Amino acid sequence: MSQWEKLKQLDTKYLEQLDILYQDENFPMDVREYLAHWIETQDWEMAITNYSMATIHYQNLLDLINEQYSRFMQEKLFICQHKFKRYRQNMQATYGDDPVLLAKNVASYLLQEKMILNNVEDHQAVMGQPQPVDFERHQNVVQKLNALKNAVQAGEKELKFLEEQQDEFDFKFKTYKFQESNNSEKQKAEELQVLQKMLNILDCNRKDVLQKFAAFIKEAEVLLNTLVKEELADWKRRQQNACIGAPVKVCLDHLEDWFTACAVCLFQVKRLLKKLEELGDKVTYDKDPFKIERPTLEKHVKTLLTNLIKSAFVVENQPCMAPQSKMPLVLKTSSQFSVKPRLLVKLPEVANHLMKVKACIDKSSPNGKGYRKFNILGTNEKAMNMTDSKFGGLCVDFRHLQLKEQKSVIGGKGSNETSLVVTEELHLISFETELVYQDLILKLETSSLPVVVISNASQLLSGWASVVWYNMLCSDVQNMTFFSNPPTALWSQLSETLSWQFSSNTKRHLDTDQLDMLAEKLFGPQENYADCYITWAKFSKENLPRQNFSFWLWLQGILDLIKKYFENIWNDGLIIGFVSKKRERKLLKHMQSGTFLLRFSESSKDGGITFTWVEHLLNGEYKIRSVEPYTKGHLTNIPLSEIVRFYKVMAEENVPEHPLLYLYPNIPKDEAFGKYYLDSDADVQLKHNKYLRTRLIVVSERPPTEIPPAMIEEGLVDDLPMLSKMSLLNVSSLLSTLILVELFETM
Repeated sequence: MSQWEKLKQLDTKYLEQLDILYQDENFPMDVREYLAHWIETQDWEMAITNYSMATIHYQNLLDLINEQYSRFMQEKLFICQHKFKRYRQNMQATYGDDPVLLAKNVASYLLQEKMILNNVEDHQAVMGQPQPVDFERHQNVVQKLNALKNAVQAGEKELKFLEEQQDEFDFKFKTYKFQESNNSEKQKAEELQVLQKMLNILDCNRKDVLQKFAAFIKEAEVLLNTLVKEELADWKRRQQNACIGAPVKVCLDHLEDWFTACAVCLFQVKRLLKKLEELGDKVTYDKDPFKIERPTLEKHVKTLLTNLIKSAFVVENQPCMAPQSKMPLVLKTSSQFSVKPRLLVKLPEVANHLMKVKACIDKSSPNGKGYRKFNILGTNEKAMNMTDSKFGGLCVDFRHLQLKEQKSVIGGKGSNETSLVVTEELHLISFETELVYQDLILKLETSSLPVVVISNASQLLSGWASVVWYNMLCSDVQNMTFFSNPPTALWSQLSETLSWQFSSNTKRHLDTDQLDMLAEKLFGPQENYADCYITWAKFSKENLPRQNFSFWLWLQGILDLIKKYFENIWNDGLIIGFVSKKRERKLLKHMQSGTFLLRFSESSKDGGITFTWVEHLLNGEYKIRSVEPYTKGHLTNIPLSEIVRFYKVMAEENVPEHPLLYLYPNIPKDEAFGKYYLDSDADVQLKHNKYLRTRLIVVSERPPTEIPPAMIEEGLVDDLPMLSKMSLLNVSSLLSTLILVELFETM
């Protein structure tokens, strides 16, 4: 399978990355699509350094575009023909004088495509395969759809047979009426008897056809319930989980195929029922089933179609600010956000009809005093079409909306006298449109998941906590008063969600041991945490013991530290991170001297990381030592890998020594961190450098007193003695814990 075909099969969020990649018309996505095989078989890297080859590639590309243009002309595809004419002109203007630029651009596009595929594969490798599609349930839907299609086709054949039968009866009846005056009474009686038999058979067949129609309309109702109450409901729940980081598929392609196929069948049934009405108008009689039963079936089909199409109007991409793509549903006033509703019934006639979608906020807001109200700024009304999604789908992409708070008549702007804080106030963005198709005129409406609206960046993490808690515990998107009495969460629920926070931002989730450490931090030592409950206040509001920040802010501080300073080291599994001091001692005490591990500080609000190592003494005892945590101030100036690489302890007679030798359990330090060193060949370079070189390193003093290991293991002390980082030279206020060491050799 070609690289391009693999890309087209990815979930929507990855396809959006592809969409952004090909926004520049200097190399349009349409060209990539139609010439995919040829593009991927050329050596573009070689062409970058070979002008002749680049020129050949450029000429061949123009020839292929011309061929495609001619093909569109033959097929009378005017719009495609117009696009490729413009593409050819743009290509000539951009690359005509510099074919090497074309080679560079195409090579870059192919590389970035590969990176998207690698990101998908890496994510699946770290998290395990995404939740597998329920093939049995999938197959069940497909079987029901096929059965409905076959039943409708059989019904159409029955209708044709019935029409022929009725035409025969109608012809004979009209012939009888025409010759009635010329026939004897005996002939009349015989012909009437024949006509009566034909009418009886016709009536029986009419009833049989109606029964069959009623049967497959019932099948359609069962299928509709499966699609709406099971498949769509399951997708909506998966979308909620995906919004808070779950590695689940939220692609709508299958649902769109199923909804569209079901709609096609129902419209066909509706057309056949209309045909039955026409047959009934031509030939009718006393107690005609077409007059008695058909209207009920037609009404039922119309109800099913209405429910299907109304349910098919969904929000594919939830509201999200571009800079905070990992934190959807948190919107800041006066900041742009995007959102995309989509109609899952993709019929050509519907796509050609102008459907204007209007976005609004809080149509049915709570009546609480002080509840904030907002206006939507920007283009909040757009036409739905397929051009907003290059991968199919009838949708409308709102990309530049903003929220502005209305001024309150009482209390002024920003007044909020309710018991809810701003970050617990939930709002709904809804979308309205009208569908006109055949004789159906439907008002469609859908809404986003509840959003939290903030006015200051400092409220972002608290707002995100509300989004996480709500979507973890609630599936009722209309529950705007959820935080008036927020439910508690089981640790089994919360632990999975916390792991998602890391796996969605990095390539590594939290393992059982790390989650157990977090559970112990929240609940204290327990044999089993699965059935422990945690309140909303304890999760995000109440300060941790002996700290001035909450559990949530502490966790987000660590996640931010990982993302900014050592994500690759974290992804490679070199940082245990979340480990209690008791378990830390248990892991290290039987290891060889110099074995160390990296863990996160429990006392730093904005995140901190430290390392702990073991030393075995000559008398058989061991010492567990730690260094004061490194925070953003330190890591901004010196990478974590360099801290670990050059860290020293001042031994006796002020002789520095390297205490960190093996990363737990027994990986040599340089083997573990070597690829992250800034200048791994520094010693070789020094031999050829006659100038003075400097390097920032970290040095600690040994503490004057030691605590016996027995006291630590018995829990008689809370903390290990920390080795303070000693400064020999204050380079700046931020570097007060670092040493500027002179490295030189006599020439």
